[in-house]
Amino acid sequence: MEWKRLADYGKKTSIRYTIFIYFTVSALTVILLIGVVLYMQMSHQLTIAVLDENQAVLEQVNRSVDSYLRTIMKLSDSLYYGVIKNADLTAESVNSQITLLYDNNKDSIANIALLSKEGELLEAVPAARLKTGLDVTKEQWFGNTLKRTDNLHFTTPHVQYIFDNNEKQYRWVITLTRAVEITYGTSTEQGILLIDIRYSSLQQILENITLGNQGYLYMISGSGELIYHPRMQLIETGQMSENIALAAGYRDGNYREKYHGERREVSVKSVGYTGWKLLSVTPERGLPLNNLKLMLFAIFIIAAFLLVLVLTNTFISSRITIPIQRLEKSVNAIEAGDLDTEVYMGGSYEIRHLGRSIGDMAKQIKALMGDIVAEHESKRKSEFDTLQSQINPHFLYNTLDIIVWMIENEQKQEAVKVVTALARFFRISLSKGKSIITVMDELEHVRNYLMIQQTRFKNKFVYTIEAGEDVMRLVCLKLMLQPLVENAIYHGMEFMDGDGEIAVKAYRDEEGLWFQISDNGLGMTDEQVESLLGETNHVSSRRGSGIGVKNVNERIRLYFGENYGLTIRSEPDEGTMIKIHLPAQIYEETIKREQV
Repeated sequence: MEWKRLADYGKKTSIRYTIFIYFTVSALTVILLIGVVLYMQMSHQLTIAVLDENQAVLEQVNRSVDSYLRTIMKLSDSLYYGVIKNADLTAESVNSQITLLYDNNKDSIANIALLSKEGELLEAVPAARLKTGLDVTKEQWFGNTLKRTDNLHFTTPHVQYIFDNNEKQYRWVITLTRAVEITYGTSTEQGILLIDIRYSSLQQILENITLGNQGYLYMISGSGELIYHPRMQLIETGQMSENIALAAGYRDGNYREKYHGERREVSVKSVGYTGWKLLSVTPERGLPLNNLKLMLFAIFIIAAFLLVLVLTNTFISSRITIPIQRLEKSVNAIEAGDLDTEVYMGGSYEIRHLGRSIGDMAKQIKALMGDIVAEHESKRKSEFDTLQSQINPHFLYNTLDIIVWMIENEQKQEAVKVVTALARFFRISLSKGKSIITVMDELEHVRNYLMIQQTRFKNKFVYTIEAGEDVMRLVCLKLMLQPLVENAIYHGMEFMDGDGEIAVKAYRDEEGLWFQISDNGLGMTDEQVESLLGETNHVSSRRGSGIGVKNVNERIRLYFGENYGLTIRSEPDEGTMIKIHLPAQIYEETIKREQV
């Protein structure tokens, strides 16, 4: 009893109240959403902390590299201003002084050399000589140093290739060069001070740096050449790559980039005087979850939220949408034309009321459609009969005058022909009230009309009628060709100087049945052609049948549809051709269908 009462109460519950209750339940899930938001906020703060930490490490490494390079630059200044600039190389050697500075810095320095502007090796510490056949003046660093004498020039890491030494191992160095003034007695000339920096000493500063969340550091020159990378060998062998081309255009700051489908946070810091850039890269996939517990907690929260949300929304949507969907099926059936379908009347009070209203509406539509169809058929038949009945009696009067004139002039045989043609003409015109006849009857009808008109106009024109046997039993509208032939006579040939020609042709193709009426009359302009089919009210000719071209076109479309009708082509002084397009339907089959 209690369950029934609750069920009755549920039936009376409005859709507004139902949606209110269920959406209130859904709103409770916002609590879980807040938890996720808090988690996301924590992840965001953790991300910022990791990036700040990496930025601090980058700053520290940058200071270390800058300090290291400044030590090398101070060594360069000491060699130039303390040794070379104050020495006269014609009287003394600076080898011992250079050796002393080398010994103090040999952990980070591989070679120190003094070269003349002609490429001659003047001093080298430790003892070495230029490689046989090597012309240092053709090296790029040599030319750049002499062109920009005020600058210090750093090369990218390379295997030492300038000097021959007793060691058989390859040493990686970074070469620093600067232009110096060399004194020879009372004259001076330019030379080049060269210092090979051990690459391993710079590498030691960088390779021991670790960044959180799978981050790493690398260094490039200002022109985008790689100086250091933790995976240098893999890059050189082509097994991996780095986004160096884009990084070369970065200025100091933070960037977010996408490389090989992976989003990364990149921080850039320029290294002092050199123009080198130190970059830290932190993959985005390593940022939000940096430990297993946080990952498991996030998975649990997201899974719980999704589960509650799916269950809640499934229940809400089923309660609200299932009755509406069933009602929609009923409406779709009505829309498809099945007005007798049973309309669904379940769900909440509003949906049941809407179902009853739609059912009543379907019944009213069905009744109205029946009335409209009957009225439309009646109106269509009335319009068709009206159009067909617009035959001007002047044609009959004029023809009877001709017959009287023939009899009075004792042209009895001619009068008999005209009377016979007139009788056949009206027999087909009446056709026991039928709207359609065969092509054969329609051609016979227009032949009788042309014969009468040829007699009236005293053989002022000739005509031909051409049709194959395959079209004779096809369906044709009654009084369709005669008005068009009438226009050809009265408007095309009445004022011609020579003999007129009228050709009537009927044929069939894949598109249907075609009639073609052509004459060699005066023709028409495009505006006149357009007015024939576009006129609103047709004014009957006092000498013709009174059925205009538009009348014929409207009758065809009323009976056969909008895809059929007339097309007119005409040129002034060249004639006119009218084509009629009808469906190719067998007359007997059409009569049977109309009788069913």
